[in-house]
Amino acid sequence: MCSRFPIELLFYGALLAGCYKGPPPALPSEQSDRQGAIGSTLAPGIDHSLVVHDPRVAAYYDNAEAVNTGRILFGQFNCSGCHANGGGGMGPDLMDDEWIYGGRLEQIHQTIVDGRPNGMPAWGGKIPDQQIWQIAAYVRSMSLPQTLAAQTGPTPSQSPAPVPAAADQHNGWSPPPQTTNDYTTTTGGPD
Repeated sequence: MCSRFPIELLFYGALLAGCYKGPPPALPSEQSDRQGAIGSTLAPGIDHSLVVHDPRVAAYYDNAEAVNTGRILFGQFNCSGCHANGGGGMGPDLMDDEWIYGGRLEQIHQTIVDGRPNGMPAWGGKIPDQQIWQIAAYVRSMSLPQTLAAQTGPTPSQSPAPVPAAADQHNGWSPPPQTTNDYTTTTGGPD
């Protein structure tokens, strides 16, 4: 029995040492003055900027092939089960201009990857990232005036327009009316 004790002690000591992750990350010293998309006011943690800039998004602007592939994937992954071909159902309407977690491609991509409280599952790691970007491009295209004007049948968003970069020249999200918090700054807690 005595000979096992040092081995178990070493094992548990090594296991506990692996749990230490170091000091917490530092707060961002200042926000960038570049225009970007607000990540989400519901994203926990302070180790990231509130502004999202993802260079991968450029490949999905003005890309009709990505939007059409996203439309097919939207159907294959049964997104319509909750979003009813973009018109809303159990999940939010995707054809209006109201976005709970932001309506820019980066924000839609993040919503698909991470999921959202009360219903939206996280698809990151389950769907290849390129396909998530294509679905995001299709979802963003649903609310474009060109896509809405092309609706001729009972199934909406079947003729999606490519997303122009100019469509996302905003932060993607606005605070609720009559709020006193602009949700663009970080606050410090008690010291």
